[in-house]
This record gives sequence, C-alpha cells and structure tokens, in this order.
Amino acid sequence: MIDVDVARQVGGFNLKVAFSNADGITALFGRSGSGKSLTIGLIGGLDRPDRGRVILDGRTLVDTQKRIFVPAYRRRIGIVFQDSRLFPHLGVRQNLLFGRWFAPRAARAISFDGVVGTLGIGHLLGRAPAKLSGGERQRVAIGRALLSCPKLLLLDEPLAALDAQRRSEILPLIERLRDEFKIPIVYVSHDIEEVSRLASRVVVLERGQVVAIGDPAEVLPMAFAEDARTERASVLAMRVGARDEAYGLTELVHPAGAIWLAGAHGAPGTRLYVVVKATDVTLSTVPPEGLSIQGALKGRLAEVEALGPLAVAHISLDGDGTLLAMTTRRALDRLGVKPGQAIFALVKTAALDERFVGGA
Repeated sequence: MIDVDVARQVGGFNLKVAFSNADGITALFGRSGSGKSLTIGLIGGLDRPDRGRVILDGRTLVDTQKRIFVPAYRRRIGIVFQDSRLFPHLGVRQNLLFGRWFAPRAARAISFDGVVGTLGIGHLLGRAPAKLSGGERQRVAIGRALLSCPKLLLLDEPLAALDAQRRSEILPLIERLRDEFKIPIVYVSHDIEEVSRLASRVVVLERGQVVAIGDPAEVLPMAFAEDARTERASVLAMRVGARDEAYGLTELVHPAGAIWLAGAHGAPGTRLYVVVKATDVTLSTVPPEGLSIQGALKGRLAEVEALGPLAVAHISLDGDGTLLAMTTRRALDRLGVKPGQAIFALVKTAALDERFVGGA
C-alpha cells in the first residue's frame, strides 16, 4: 500500500499531489510538464517535498512534520526510466545482479532465473548494453529493478523512447509483472492507449494539480478535452464475446451493442478497455445496413461541443459510458439529431489498434 500526499515548488511551478494505491497499477497521466516525473522523484527519494508524507506498507519514508526522510537506496523502491540508464561498463548479467545487491538476503523472494525467464532475456546475458536494442535495454532495466525485490515499482514513461512495435512487445511484460509478481506499480505516461490497457486506477495531473482520480473509462476521455481533434478519444469498458475463427475476429460486447476487433483477446467474459478515437466514429440515426462497418453502439446524443466548423458529439451509451464522435457541424445538422434523441455510433474494426487493447 502506497500513500502519497506531497507538495513541492520548483521556480514558478507548484506541485500538489495526493493519492493512494493498494495493488495493481496506478497511472499518473497528463501532458508533458504536468508534474508526473517530479511526483515519481518525490516518491522514490530522488527529491524532497516541501511538505507532506510518503508511506509504503505502513513504513514512513517521508514526513516533513516529523523530519523523516529515508534515502532512496533504503526505500526498497525500484525505478525504471524511459532511457533505461544501464551501466555501460557492465554486461547484462552484471547490470541485473547490481539490482540484487540492494535486496536484503532475507527478502530475496524474486529469483534471478524467474526474472530472466519472465522477461525473455536469457539470450542477452552475455551482451553489453551498447549491443542491445531499445526494447531489450528496457527489459534489462525492468529486470534490474525487479531483482532489488522492491516493495513498489515506479515506471517513468518506460515506453516513450520506443516505436510502436517495441511498445507492443513490452506492454505484455508489464502486465505479467503486475499479475505474476504482485508488486504495486506507479506508472507515468501521457499515452492514453498505454494507460487504458495497464492501469486499474488513473490520477490525472494538470499544471501540478490532481484534477481527477478514478477508473480509466471515467477519467481518461476528459483528460485531453481542450486538445486538437486528433487527441480526442473515448475509453470503453467492454467484455469479450464470440470468436469468429474463420475471419480472425473477436466480438467485444457492451450493453449498447457490439464491435469487432482483429485477433484473439481472452476468454469470453474477459473485461477489456478499448480506446476509440473520436475521428474514427461515424454517426447514424438508423442501424447500419448495407455498410462495411459492422460495429454499432446505440445511445442518445447528450451534447454537442462546437469547434469552429467541426463538432464533438457526446453520445451517452445505453447501459454505461460516453462515446465521443468528431464530425462537422454541417453533418450533424443534416442528420437532424438533437440532444436527447437516439443515435447509433459506428466503429470500424480496422480503425482500432488491437495491440493496445487490454484490461487491469
């Protein structure tokens, strides 16, 4: 259990963050410069807060009133940064064993072989960091942090420097860390797809302040409400339905209807979060017929947000959730739909990136 309530002023920037995390992954989410990495530094002992406390599993690491400040190397916290920060003069095996030195002998419950097997880095043990790809370096950095047998893992944008292919390789590994090692994780990111796949709880930061805390589907769609149309997206909580083996598709079911996703995605009933970009949603006043689009979710038009010639339609889905659809004001006027009226949101399977669909 991690309990954080800290404040820090750096120049004209004022940070004030409070949240708790019992297990799983808590994501610190927000734009660049919102205070995510500064918060990680305060938790990990890389910086001191001006005021506040950090408590990990009942042990006080920081309490400014009581003048308690446990140094970073004694906190039992593993940290992974986006640039891996491996020791260039040490091989992969030596980098991994370096993390082991910080684990008390009595607390070494995580085995070297277990970490190497889980991360799939056994073939890299004899290499130097300079001979590794970006994704391989991040695997080794995660392994080094795990072998310190931490009480908490801090992952500070660990995928930011990787391309989409490498990200899709590392994401399942982070899920395995969450599910197999049962170590609480605080995960920093400004990527809505990463956070929706990994986190069970999201803390949204803006200009150093917490503006929302909650389930990914509830808080993520509003996090970029003022951004350009390419940033607007919805996060839907859905469950795995039927599997169409002939076409390699998986049905995702919602009380408002169903959409189809490429690939296999868990057993029937598995809960998943799906990111749907507002620009990938088409609106209709009637169910889809004679169209290539097969995914349709029914709801009612809740409100229309004007953005010059464009508009964002907020669809209150039957059952639960809100879906955003980007269109033109002209198109909405031609549909003739008004707030409160029934409407169908059509989602193309090809528009959904199945690599980043998952659920905590």
